[in-house]
This record gives sequence, C-alpha cells and structure tokens, in this order.
Amino acid sequence: LPPRSLSLSHTLTHNELQSTVLQLRETVLQQKETIMNQKDTIRELTAKLGRCESQSVLEPGDSKGGGAGRKGVFAKNTMGDLSRAPAAETLSQLGQTLQSLKTRLENLEDILQNKIDDLEKQVLSRVNSLEEGKFNPKNESEERGKIESTLTSLHQRISDLEKGQKDNRPPDRFQLTFPLRTNYMYAKVKKSLPEMYAFSVCMWIKSSASPGMGTPFSYAVPGQANELVLIEWGNNPMEILINDKVAKLPFVINDGKWHHICVTWTTRDGVWEAYQDGTQTGNGENLAPYHPIKPQGVLVLGQEQDTLGGGFDATQAFVGELAHFNMWDRKLSPGEVYSLATCSTRALTGNVIAWAEANIDIYGGATKWTFEACRQ
Repeated sequence: LPPRSLSLSHTLTHNELQSTVLQLRETVLQQKETIMNQKDTIRELTAKLGRCESQSVLEPGDSKGGGAGRKGVFAKNTMGDLSRAPAAETLSQLGQTLQSLKTRLENLEDILQNKIDDLEKQVLSRVNSLEEGKFNPKNESEERGKIESTLTSLHQRISDLEKGQKDNRPPDRFQLTFPLRTNYMYAKVKKSLPEMYAFSVCMWIKSSASPGMGTPFSYAVPGQANELVLIEWGNNPMEILINDKVAKLPFVINDGKWHHICVTWTTRDGVWEAYQDGTQTGNGENLAPYHPIKPQGVLVLGQEQDTLGGGFDATQAFVGELAHFNMWDRKLSPGEVYSLATCSTRALTGNVIAWAEANIDIYGGATKWTFEACRQ
C-alpha cells in the first residue's frame, strides 16, 4: 500500500490510528504471502507439466478391462492423460487450468486491495471529522467513540480476510477440482460406510473430459476393490458397480456444465434408479441382489481403487469438478431428489456421508474452491 499520513491534534489519537493503519498494512502483506504460497502450487503444477512433455510416450497395449479386472495394460506413465488423449491436448488442458488458477489468485488480490483501501478511507474520514470538531470536547468525544467502534469492526473484517475465504463460507459450500488425469490427485472421505441394505448417493458434477470423465468415487473393502464404484471409462457410458456387478446409467453430463446426479439402490431384487438434474432418467433391477454393502472400507473421490485405498490408474482418474457428495442408507424419494437438484432450502444432507470440508482430506494437488452452482 502507498504510504499515507494522518494528522491529529491529539497525539494519543494520532498514535492509535497510525498503529491501526500499520496493522492493516501488515495484514495485507501477510495475505499476499499466502497468495504467493498459492502461486508456488502453480509453479509445482508447471513443473509437472514439464515432466508431462518429457514422458509423453505411450507403450502399445490392449484398451479393454478396468477396475480390479477392469484395468487396461497401459504404460504406467501417469503424469497426465497420456493414454487417452494426445500429449498436446493434455498440455493444453493443464495450461488452461493453470491460467484459471492464476486468474483466481489475481482476482483475490484485487478484492483484498480494494477492501483495504475502503477500510483506510473510512479511518481517514473519521480522522477528518475529528479534526473539524477538535475545538468542541463533546464532538471530539463522540467522534472518538465512533472511530473506536469503526476500528473494532475493521479488525474483525481484517481477521476474516486473514483467515481466508473458506472460513467465511458455510462448511458445505466448496467443490473439489481435479484438473487432469493422474494417479496422485484424489480426496479421501474420513468416515467409512456402515453395512447398508439400501443407499442413495447424490452429487453435483462438472466435466468435459473425453473420452470418459473417469471415476467420481470408489469404495473398496478388504477382498473387494469394487464394492461400490461410479465410473465413466473410455467410450463406455457411466456405470455403477456393486460387488463387481455392473449397471449402465443413462447420464448425459459430459458437457462442461454443472449437473446433479443421484443413484438409489436396494438389496431386495437389486432395484436401482438414476436421476439427472432432478428427473429420473433410468431404472433397473438384479444389480447385486441381496448383497449388503460391506462396512469398514475406504471411500475415495476422484480415483478408482485396485487395492484398499490405492492402486490408482491415471486412465481411470476423474477429471472435472465435484461437490455436495452425500450418501444415505435408504432410498430417497423423487421429491427429495428434486429438492437436492434445485438447491431447495428443504434439501437433506446425507445421514451416512455429509458434504463438509472437515470430512474430506485432499491429496496430490487437487484443490478446493467455493461452490457456486447453488446460489440461494
């Protein structure tokens, strides 16, 4: 910030205000240091981009298979979407992602700078008012009270800025971003699943990856890596796997726009239903009938597990954005699904898994941003 001078007739008031402005400037410097740390992340991704350029040779292999028994024999170069798209396309996607990160950081800097400028203008305005009334003890006392009140408010607002945007938003208003296919970007849900004889899983999802957006989530248990998996792999439609049994889902969501999807299932006759944007688009039965979902497994967002909590393959990684992943141990009604898809204030949160930042750990450079698809 450019230096500013304050002039007061009373030394005590001058010192207090000058100290406050200095504290404001120090806070700006601290916030900018945080922004610089985020820029370090961009440089790290840029370095990985360089490795993509130098390791973009794909060994020939069969293109069939996947999961634990669904994996293809691709080269294990998993620094990018090398086995599914030309290196140039992957590098272009990564470049766009880096540019998006830089733009968001620049916007944050501009917002912070404007807010600090506004705060200092308020302080200076109070100072000028005090100077104009300095010969009236009553006015001075009133104005000083107003200044102290304003400074208290400013300290609180600066404290909020210092903590960052995430502390000012509701705990569920965030999204995960997976900018490219890797075997190291993922998120893990801290809580496991109980034994379930029915479930509903819903989420907001956005992707334009081709072919196939990858694996939004996978749940593995000891002895069964494909206990519960949602995957769109290669040129296949999106599929739900339960105990390695498969149902094809009629979703059309690979258009780079936000979509709300839900899948419900009951172990009785293996009946399932699929909803897109609040409307049922498909249903079926005989999907792993009378097989309860096993407990005490590992739930991962963004990767397909071939071993418990690992064995990731970049060719099956999710590319895109994901938010509001919620799970219930029962079948939701069409009305409940519609409330979720329309961002209704009556919408439920999952009683098994609820979407909250405290429930999610992220790894490998996946990032969190504020979720904007639902604006109440």
